[in-house]
Amino acid sequence: MAWNEPGNKGNKDPWGNKSGNDKGPPDLDEVFRNLSKRFGGGKGNGKGPVFSSFALIIVLGIAVVVWGLSGFYTVKEAEKGVALRFGEYIGEVDPGLQWKATFIDEVFPVNVNTVRSIPASGSMLTTDENVVLVELDVQYRVTSAYNFLFSAVDANESLREATDSALRYVVGHNSMDDILTTGRDKIRRDTWEEVERIIEPYKLGITIVDVNFLPARPPEEVKASFDDAISAQEDEQRFIREAEAYARAIEPKARGQVQRMEQQAKAYKEREVLEARGKVARFSLLLPEYKAAPDVTRERLYLDAMQIVLSGTSKVLVDSKNSNNMMYLPLDKLMQKSQSNTKPRSINSSSTTSSSYSSSAQTNVPLDTRPTRGERQGRN
Repeated sequence: MAWNEPGNKGNKDPWGNKSGNDKGPPDLDEVFRNLSKRFGGGKGNGKGPVFSSFALIIVLGIAVVVWGLSGFYTVKEAEKGVALRFGEYIGEVDPGLQWKATFIDEVFPVNVNTVRSIPASGSMLTTDENVVLVELDVQYRVTSAYNFLFSAVDANESLREATDSALRYVVGHNSMDDILTTGRDKIRRDTWEEVERIIEPYKLGITIVDVNFLPARPPEEVKASFDDAISAQEDEQRFIREAEAYARAIEPKARGQVQRMEQQAKAYKEREVLEARGKVARFSLLLPEYKAAPDVTRERLYLDAMQIVLSGTSKVLVDSKNSNNMMYLPLDKLMQKSQSNTKPRSINSSSTTSSSYSSSAQTNVPLDTRPTRGERQGRN
């Protein structure tokens, strides 16, 4: 039977007095009196000891001083403090000595100047169904301390997962040759853009500074074959560079030669034109004279032409009118002979055939050295 049912006199209230000596919980006044004794209380109006006002003031003052001193803190030069009041964001704290209300405000310092890095690596499948070992290092800086702390549970872990996802996406859309050789810079830029696209909706409060795409490696089982392929590609690029260098060295010379030939052709053209104009002007001057005295002009032209023709030769042919023989005077040999003698002798070209023979004899040239008619014809 329950203790609170009607007619139940045997069962007592479980929270009631168990014996006659139990008078219940202690009185509140007695608790204060005990405390007053400890801190040195005085006697009042006969009703018992009370708190001393002076002791209470001292205790409260000490508590206030301790509370105030506990609120001072320092934010380092490279940090920004995120201030919360009862868990609500109230702003950022600049570097230096600051104060906060203890048990009311909280400040979380965050380094915003240091460049941090997160590595990412793993075996990944390329678009041509090859497996490649890829390593990547993402460098970033915190730009919003509040978003870095409270926009995600762990901003570093979120960035690491985003980097791994972006890297696998980019590697999966590129061939193994591009990853190992020529396409490394493109893969680095594509991964950078993909990471920024992934983390943008999460507002992690970070900015990516750089992405370092470390040298990728093929699996160890096929590493030797890939090394040979890479060496061949490098040789190809080297040959291309050498050919380009050779072309750059030859092309200016060819252009210079072309310009020189063009200039020579222009000079030749101008010279021929000027000579033709000179001949036309000369002919224009000779035409009136020819009309006035044709015989004299014709003779003068003949003499001028013969002078031009014979001025460049050292051989003289004299046609004798008295006989059919043509006498040949080797003036070049006679001049060489005269130069070798101390007193060179002159040849009188206006003398007759017999005087020419005697002149030849005086210059020590034998008469039997005169060439025959057949020899003269052969020389001519």
